[in-house]
Amino acid sequence: MLILGLETSCDETAAAVVADGRRILSNVVATQFELHAQYGGVVPEIAARRHLENILPVTQAALDQAGITLADLDGLAVTQGPGLIGALVIGMAVGKALAYTLKKPLAGVHHLQAHIAAIFLTDSPPAFPFVGLVVSGGHTNLYHVKSFQDMELMSRTRDDAAGEAFDKVAKVMGLGYPGGVVIEALATQGRPEAYPLPRPRIPEEPLTFSFSGLKTAVAYLVKRHPEILAEPHSRADLAASFQEAVVECLVSRAWLALEATGSTRLLVAGGVAANGRLRQALKEQAQATGMELFLPPLHLCTDNAAMVAALGYQLLKQGERLPLSADVFSRG
Repeated sequence: MLILGLETSCDETAAAVVADGRRILSNVVATQFELHAQYGGVVPEIAARRHLENILPVTQAALDQAGITLADLDGLAVTQGPGLIGALVIGMAVGKALAYTLKKPLAGVHHLQAHIAAIFLTDSPPAFPFVGLVVSGGHTNLYHVKSFQDMELMSRTRDDAAGEAFDKVAKVMGLGYPGGVVIEALATQGRPEAYPLPRPRIPEEPLTFSFSGLKTAVAYLVKRHPEILAEPHSRADLAASFQEAVVECLVSRAWLALEATGSTRLLVAGGVAANGRLRQALKEQAQATGMELFLPPLHLCTDNAAMVAALGYQLLKQGERLPLSADVFSRG
């Protein structure tokens, strides 16, 4: 069963062809990093216009790389949300048009649940149930994943997402965009214990994330001590200290979720799951506790359409169909 997946939730225009929900035949991604870097973050209107320019060439490239035509498809899957409304509309319009024209079934896919489904494109996916931590630029969510159709949201961030905090701290430090990449690179030269930054927690909601206070702590520290940014070694120390604080918050909440569910399997996915220090800390914790850890390869952590096609296949197999009257959604 060949599924064409389309992903346009933020600033990546992506299309992919996946066979039987497991085998990637193509996975094409057109990024917009350079376009948005001058603004220090994604500008929704600009992202939507670029999606409009890219979506048809990217879709054709995915078909060409897979060695198939539209007529060979058995179904389609498109990201329905959450994400930027203007960006999502582009992918949804193309998905609906192709489904209607080809008379093929269409699945509407939840973007964060698609990140979880990415692990099923690897050789050794987890058995259900398991805990899924999705960490990206706009979301930091914990799920109890019982099946492809039953992913119970356990907690999310109360304010900034982890990736958003990376971007904002990078801006405070004058490091540029995207923040996660530049902070991780700089942190390799620094000492994570150099600055005692807070590990925000909400006692009455132990699984809830909160990164706004951590971001603010960095901003105040730099304001009080501007010399930190003037010295290469202290700037690297601050990057490493901030990154370590984020990593500790993510790892600690994930293991609390494992304890709460009684699960022994943890999946961590999303763009921030590509962070080398986070992956190292997760592996160390898994080794110490005997828990099973599942991490998608780096190219499946960032936004892509193969994960959309993978989840779409599972939904279509269960008889789910997205009506042509359905709309996109920004939150969820």
